[in-house]
Amino acid sequence: MDTQSATPDYTMGFNERAMASPMRHTAENCAEYMLPYLRPGLRVLDFGCGPGTISVGIARRIDPGELHCVDMEESQIEMARSVAKENGQGNVVFRLCDATNLPFEDDFFDIAHGHNILMHVPDTQALLAEIKRVLKPGGLICCREMITASSFAYPDKDVAKRLWDLFEDVVAANDGHPQMGKDMKAHILEAGFTNIDMSASFNTYDTPEEIHFMRHGAVEWLLSPEITEMAIKYGAWTDELSDRMRARADEWMEHQGAFGATAYGEVIANKP
Repeated sequence: MDTQSATPDYTMGFNERAMASPMRHTAENCAEYMLPYLRPGLRVLDFGCGPGTISVGIARRIDPGELHCVDMEESQIEMARSVAKENGQGNVVFRLCDATNLPFEDDFFDIAHGHNILMHVPDTQALLAEIKRVLKPGGLICCREMITASSFAYPDKDVAKRLWDLFEDVVAANDGHPQMGKDMKAHILEAGFTNIDMSASFNTYDTPEEIHFMRHGAVEWLLSPEITEMAIKYGAWTDELSDRMRARADEWMEHQGAFGATAYGEVIANKP
């Protein structure tokens, strides 16, 4: 962890295995709850923008307004810049920075958006205070965060719960908050935001392609050496368990009734 920052090393990592899921994210499948609030001419912050696949959908809806994307990882900024260029979105500005120390003046943005960011930041209030600072009075914070306890796969075959437990342990070991999606209303209230609107949704995996992708994510990312070595270090996993989970994930993928879903909490609130 970077001891000079309230933001930790990103638990998910930035290799090809880790980025497979974020690259599938779009404004339509991950930010539908906030789309009605977007309109041309707004100035929006996308904090922790990642590869920019959600960002371009936001930018398109606020054009000719400005979207400012920030991320602490240079490779993500470069990837997001490429995605914006490929999609012809010239109204996006990119900055490499820590979301708990933003290079913007007070009362600068109409909306601030984050997807699966609060769960990875140890000091939730430090981040929310910074977001609140750069929002205009009446401006909106829009966050969507995972609820690992409500995510599932059917038939379970002892795979889903074990793997979600592994994910929770690794996030928590890095001072993150794996249940942020259901906890964040309290955090948003504590930070002084008002008019809070909470909702929840699922990203589902139903088609053969999606089932294969979900299995691939579990085996290639969660059971990768980078993750399991960390879990073994903290006493939460064993090599034998990894082998068993790989075999059962394959069985799940081949089951004709295979179905999976990732749960999220969503919040929209105003800066007073």
